[in-house]
Amino acid sequence: MSAQLIFDTAPLGAIIRYSDETPRPPERHRRKLQAWERHNNTGRLVKRQPGTVVGETAIPASFTLHEGDFGTKAVIVLKVFKTFSLDSDLDFTVIERPSAGFVLVFSHPGDAGELVHVAVSRAAADEWLSRHGYPDAVLLEVTADQVAADHVEGRAA
Repeated sequence: MSAQLIFDTAPLGAIIRYSDETPRPPERHRRKLQAWERHNNTGRLVKRQPGTVVGETAIPASFTLHEGDFGTKAVIVLKVFKTFSLDSDLDFTVIERPSAGFVLVFSHPGDAGELVHVAVSRAAADEWLSRHGYPDAVLLEVTADQVAADHVEGRAA
């Protein structure tokens, strides 16, 4: 699947795998493996950015994946995100979509809001928000109709 198809069809909260289609090097080749992992990994789709023009510079549309968090105990020290332009030559696959009843937690309303958490229920989302403090958070529940629409349109994982 192309980056354009991910941008157009994958729902926010989906787990996306990207790959350059090269074989994984053996574990003993640490540097080659690290380089390979930069082009072959997975992440959760958290944001879409439309293309824009700033001055005379055109910035293409893109999407951002959250690849993971690093820290100790309950303190996150580093969040890892990767942004892909729609002209990326990598191959993308939707691995998992949020199920009906899941709740998507966005940092704030509007197009600038970023997906910050996917909870299994409204109660779990409220509990997560009480610990992480996003005062302008927006909660959106994934409906059965949205999940069914993905299957009807041929977008099922």
